[in-house]
Amino acid sequence: MGRLFGTDGVRGRANVDLTPELALSVAVAAAHTLAESDRSHAPLAVVGRDTRASGEMLEAAVVAGLTSAGATVVRVGVLPTPAVAFLTGEAKADLGVMLSASHNPMPDNGIKLFAAGGHKLPDEIEMRIEAAIEANATTAWKRPVGAGVGRVHDLLDGADHYVQHLAGTVPHRLDGIKVVVDCANGAAAEVAPAVYREAGAEVVAIYAEPDGLNINDECGSNHIAALRQAVVEHGAHLGIAHDGDADRCVAVTADGDEVDGDQVMAILALAMREAGTLTGDTLVATVMSNLGLRLAMSAEGIRLIETKVGDRYVLEELRASGLALGGEQSGHIVMPAYATTGDGVLTGLHLMARMAATGRTLADLAAVVTKLPQVLINVPVGDRTVGAAAPAVRAEVERAEAELGETGRVLLRPSGTEPLVRVMVEAATEATARDVAERIAEQVRTASPA
Repeated sequence: MGRLFGTDGVRGRANVDLTPELALSVAVAAAHTLAESDRSHAPLAVVGRDTRASGEMLEAAVVAGLTSAGATVVRVGVLPTPAVAFLTGEAKADLGVMLSASHNPMPDNGIKLFAAGGHKLPDEIEMRIEAAIEANATTAWKRPVGAGVGRVHDLLDGADHYVQHLAGTVPHRLDGIKVVVDCANGAAAEVAPAVYREAGAEVVAIYAEPDGLNINDECGSNHIAALRQAVVEHGAHLGIAHDGDADRCVAVTADGDEVDGDQVMAILALAMREAGTLTGDTLVATVMSNLGLRLAMSAEGIRLIETKVGDRYVLEELRASGLALGGEQSGHIVMPAYATTGDGVLTGLHLMARMAATGRTLADLAAVVTKLPQVLINVPVGDRTVGAAAPAVRAEVERAEAELGETGRVLLRPSGTEPLVRVMVEAATEATARDVAERIAEQVRTASPA
């Protein structure tokens, strides 16, 4: 069996790569791995999903797998991933399951798992779950019977509980702020506008009419053209875009300029330092963050710790070091005081709270970071490992690094969730960055054709 888990759970084309059979097997293995064997009561699992049509099918398979392993299941319906993590912790459940492929297109889906407390799984636990799935292919699980079979319950007020939790985290009301929120026709369609209104903002919601097929369809955090236009047309102070499961937050200024996760992190870091809540005056980011963030934080006397790509690696560092803020350029921002995982709606709230507290525009706040030109090329490949590690590719990378010297950098990595190799180059000019990135990308295509 190949590696199932990528950087953010199990992901693939629903009903092709991610089948109901696989979803059931993952659920059974997760229940056996994450639930304590000596408990005097049945394991408890929280299950949620985003708006993809395939989520209904996969939810049924996951619930069947969990109950066949003797777990009691609480279905929370369509909710953001961080809401499922939050409710897993609140319910003191043994595990949580979120069915979502995040920002991926509608035909994809995924399984994200949370341990007790609503925390993402470390590599070691994922490997144990994979081993359990493989072992079950030859030695069947011992299944409970009669009263030992798990039961299913529906939680009807989970969204309300989550909204109240988030609204209670902001130190300042958002009265006077007008925001356009792009809900990606996803899990945030109801929750995000409700949270922002509860906190006092005037909200214009777009792409908030999911039909099971339109999630992330030219909308959301990966497609902000419509949000830019809507912010200008409505005369809003800012725009916020979430992805399909609302664990990301990308912003837009009143003039329609993008404010990415690096800039959002810088804004929040300065706000938290001022409030005395930025533990150790330290921010955690991944190697994908722009060099401009590093320079800005250094100038402000804030230490920056780098991790591998993936918000769970940011989370691991935050937990291990007891730190208060971290995230990714893509808009996954983690604030452990309020959430156990990246939460796009929470991030949007605190970004607007900073605007309300200072009276400054988003453009003014974001100007703390001067970004170096950065070019990212996602190269479709047949084998992402071969495409990233081929000798000709490595030689081209070394040549590029020698050319750039201290004026830029190269980052090459296989995607954790898609058949892609990501080529990222920063340089003093965009033309140089693009030229170098294209050269490396061509070598990747040659090494492993799609």
